[in-house]
Order: sequence, then structure tokens, then C-alpha cells
Amino acid sequence: MAVPGNKTPAGAPEDVARTELFAVDAYLRSFDSTVLEVDREGGRVALARTAFYPQGGGQPYDLGELRWDGGSAQVTRVKREAGRIWHWLDTAEMPSEGTELFGEIDWDRRHLLMRTHTALHILSGVIWSEYRIPVSGGNMDPGKGRLDFPFDSISTDIGRRIERRINEEIERAREVVVDFVERSESDLDPALIRTSANLIPKEIDPLRVIDIVGLDKQADGGTHVASTADVGRVAVTGTESKGKGNKRVRLEVLPG
Repeated sequence: MAVPGNKTPAGAPEDVARTELFAVDAYLRSFDSTVLEVDREGGRVALARTAFYPQGGGQPYDLGELRWDGGSAQVTRVKREAGRIWHWLDTAEMPSEGTELFGEIDWDRRHLLMRTHTALHILSGVIWSEYRIPVSGGNMDPGKGRLDFPFDSISTDIGRRIERRINEEIERAREVVVDFVERSESDLDPALIRTSANLIPKEIDPLRVIDIVGLDKQADGGTHVASTADVGRVAVTGTESKGKGNKRVRLEVLPG
């Protein structure tokens, strides 16, 4: 177990810790790597290791830059395909396989996504603690996001109460930790079961778990801040019905 950015979490698979740097250190802004494969037709490269987060779990991909001897390019998209993480580049002069390079993520955008993702976990934890209702879906952009819940009904009064409770949890400065949990253990954890970890394919073992200590615990592959205090203030910007038994809560992370 480790606070994001402090050290590699205990139990992290060796291949993940070595190649998927975002999974073990969300605060890593730059890194050295080597080009493993080039898809010139697709305008993309796969790297030996990367700190760029690939789109997944509702969290958008990172943006940034790759630089190498004689060239550089903006990273415009990142996606995992067939076990490899591909980086789309805005250049026709692609680096060759084996090229050593330096990568740097757009930190302002990433940090805002980390704050947003953590805020959504706080929202999930607040709804569970107040109403014992699990999250059923969600999505986010930098600075704003939404979660869906199987409420029978929802109102602006509930929205105001949720906003107050989220900001209370932020002020409590709860520690956010990353852990890797063996599947045999996670399948017995009520917190992980209620957040649908049991729906994740069995071949994913161990599970990467984000724990907002004392509030929320979920299997999750995304990036988060180290404390709820780092989220800053949050506003619930809307509550709406998306049909019977499906209600949506939208939030924004306020500037500052």
C-alpha cells in the first residue's frame, strides 16, 4: 500500500511497476523510455515504459510531448490495444524502433484529472454512506464528471446535501492510497464487491485498488491525488433522471 507518488505500492506486479509508471506513481511528470514498435501508417508508437495514462475506466488519456535526438512531437491520444499502450503523435517524422526518448505529460491537465477522479470517488463514497446505493456508471473530463446511481428519485435538495457532504470529506484530508489485492482476497471484500469489482475479468489478478481511507474503496486503474484535501472545493452542478432506477449526479472541481 502506498500514497500516490510516494513509493511503489506493495504487491504491484513487477511488469506493471516497470512499464506502466502511471499505475504506481501518479505524480510522475516525465520519464525516459525506448520505442518498442512504430506504426507509421497509424502515426503512433509503443514504448518500453510510459507515464502517459491510456483512456479507460471513464478517465481520458493524457496529453504531452515526446522528445528524441533530432525530433519531437505532441502526444495527441493514448490507448491500450492488445496489451500495448500506443501513443499517437502529431508528426510525419516518426522515431525509429529502439530510439531512446524523453516523455513529459501535460501536468496541469493530468493534475486536474486526478482531482476530478478523486472527487468522483468521494461522491461514490458519500452516496454509499448516506443511502447504501452503489455507483452504476460514470464519466469525466478535466474538471468535471458525473456518476449514475440506481436511485428511485433524486432532487435538488439531495444534490445540495451531497455537495455539502463531499466538501466535508475533502476538508477531512483523508489519505488516498493505492494497493494491489490478490483476487482471492478481493472477492471476499464487501467494499470491492459493492463497487462491482466482481464484474472485472478473473484474469486480472491482482486488482489495483484505490482506497480513500475510511470512506471509499474501489478497484480502479486511474490516477488520483494523495489526499482528499488536494481536490479543493467541489460543486454539484446537476441532478437528473436518466430513466427508471437511473439517476445522475454531475459535479465540477472549482478553480483554486
